[in-house]
Amino acid sequence: MKKIFTFLTLFCLALFVNGQTTKVLFIGNSYTAVNNLPQTVADIALSKGDSLAYDMSTPGGYTFNLHTSYSTTLSKINSQPWDYVVLQEQSQLPSFDPAQVATAVYPYARSLDSLILLNDSCTETVFYMTWGRQNGDLSNCAVYPPVCTYVGMQQRLRDSYLQMAISNHSSVSPVGVAWKHVRDNYPGINLYQADESHPSVYGTYLAACVFYSTLFHKSAVGSGFLLPGISASDGLILQTIGSSTVLDSVGMWQGNGDIPSAGYTYIASGNTIQFNNTSLNSSIFNWDFGDGSVSGQTDPLHTYTANGQFIVNLLSSNDCFSVSVYDTITITAADIPKAYEYSVDIYPNPVLCDLFIDFKNSVFEKIKLELYNSNGQVVLENEYDRVSSIRENLKSITPGLYFVALFSDGKRFFKQKIIIK
Repeated sequence: MKKIFTFLTLFCLALFVNGQTTKVLFIGNSYTAVNNLPQTVADIALSKGDSLAYDMSTPGGYTFNLHTSYSTTLSKINSQPWDYVVLQEQSQLPSFDPAQVATAVYPYARSLDSLILLNDSCTETVFYMTWGRQNGDLSNCAVYPPVCTYVGMQQRLRDSYLQMAISNHSSVSPVGVAWKHVRDNYPGINLYQADESHPSVYGTYLAACVFYSTLFHKSAVGSGFLLPGISASDGLILQTIGSSTVLDSVGMWQGNGDIPSAGYTYIASGNTIQFNNTSLNSSIFNWDFGDGSVSGQTDPLHTYTANGQFIVNLLSSNDCFSVSVYDTITITAADIPKAYEYSVDIYPNPVLCDLFIDFKNSVFEKIKLELYNSNGQVVLENEYDRVSSIRENLKSITPGLYFVALFSDGKRFFKQKIIIK
């Protein structure tokens, strides 16, 4: 079962392919069940043009240990091939002393993940990072002082859930990180119920925004769905923080799992673009440069022969997932190499030693030559007076791809790619 996602990358937000239904099983307890978090995620998805089908096993107070032998949970895991299974531990356990977490939490997280993969090896396990209690865990403060405060408890939860993701090659939905951001910057938004533990409608809505971006790789900003009692302005704050927490650090939260985190950067040298693939968890790459050219290389170098805007699409794949990312690149007239009114002959290419440039019937009073590499760094620069031809010895230049640029009266009138061997 291969899942396909599409992103708008680099300077824009991610987009998921519409028309596909994402199937998610939520396993946890009341933190997931209160205010019906799964339905809230589904409603946000629907408002954004996406579809989420879910089931849940969330008996109050349940731990990973209890779920490993709970027949309802086991039956639901095996009921169908899931795209994602979300695992939420009892709210306090992951914040305890690391030695205690290592025996009371981690083995059962591993057991559940193994059962999930046994049902379908292409299902992605997502650990639901919860939040610290509003004023710390006072009931366990004397036993383990770090949980005496919200900050200390939150840090321990963050560390434990990240460790679970690393150990099980899985993803994290960083609700707790978004929660702290809201607490630190918008203290007027109360994310807690009166018990200082369970989520208010604001807390559930924030969690749902984080999960929407985790599951659909897309921003919740602009969703028309709000839980009752949440104003449009507060909803926008929660949407923005929930989504940016995920999308600004995708490698952090999903870099240990199997979902490709697709992306690329590029360096332009005139009309020649060096693409640098930043994708994670991918083994196959298919590039479409938007001008009819394609490539299967990891980090291709592509030269455009016309001006305009080109949508560059990269499809990164592994055995289970395919992720498509795209961005628009603009090539302008000044970037296209051509001889203009001059006739220029440059040879040989590739170059072993001497490079010859012949201006045929033209004589230049003054001309400047620059040789630069694919990163745009000038490696050779010379000026000549009253010439109709140039001979340059390039034997000392490191072999590779370079560009020759010629200038007259301060203006570039010629550029060509050469290979030095």
